[in-house]
Amino acid sequence: MFLSRTLLRRHSVLPGFDLALGFALTYLCLVVLLPLSAVFLKTFTLTWTAFWDTVTAPRVMASYRLTFGASFAAALINATFGLLVAWVLVRYEFPFKRVVDALVDLPFALPTAVAGIALTALYATNGWIGQWLPFKVAFTPVGVFVALTFIGLPFVVRTVQPVLEDLQKELEEAAATLGATRLQTFRLVIFPALMPALLTGFALAFARALGEYGSVIFIAGNMPMVSEITPLLIITKLEQYDYAGATAIAVVMLVIAFTLLLAINLIQAWARQRQGK
Repeated sequence: MFLSRTLLRRHSVLPGFDLALGFALTYLCLVVLLPLSAVFLKTFTLTWTAFWDTVTAPRVMASYRLTFGASFAAALINATFGLLVAWVLVRYEFPFKRVVDALVDLPFALPTAVAGIALTALYATNGWIGQWLPFKVAFTPVGVFVALTFIGLPFVVRTVQPVLEDLQKELEEAAATLGATRLQTFRLVIFPALMPALLTGFALAFARALGEYGSVIFIAGNMPMVSEITPLLIITKLEQYDYAGATAIAVVMLVIAFTLLLAINLIQAWARQRQGK
């Protein structure tokens, strides 16, 4: 065992393994673990009854349903159309392709508040798009869904795109030679290879949507029990100096989000294992 550890250190690409590992763990603790620990420690100042009453209040439960429901739906839509966008960018040549490719990254660069104001102006009842729609978008839960879809699309596209670029076209040609239709080739050859990356993009878009605040508060309307997201409710409690209540809701969000992301990662690992076999 000592010999194997010595060989591992000797053949390490980066010198100073122990020092590098120590700095990495210290940075991770300061940036991630310490703030999360502070959230849990502040929540522990509440009694169990007070904690339960805070996180299960009707207004809070309504915000959970909207936040998690809209985030999941937006991530699902982004997984579908993000795959389509990545496919078009990789497999086809068309005018202004680089412009379209750059537009995919626009939600990354655009400040979230600016995105929220722009979406509100577009989808309001007197907006360029909203005035032609048969239903109201801005200041409703539908507006929350639109905003979360907008900010999550790049995560799926940029995760699937490099995998699709590295996918060997010889596999598709071989499937066609064996008599497979285009649908069969996509379902049996291409999609299994893209599934791990697609699940990763879905998880990233879902996680990003859960914590989104700036682009949502402008288009949501922020009506309690109707269009109020959980991050806004946390901010509201902080403004009321109810720090323990705010951290209690944050802890519930963390636990549920971690559980869902863990489940997605397990599915992703299963997909990779199946693909390897």
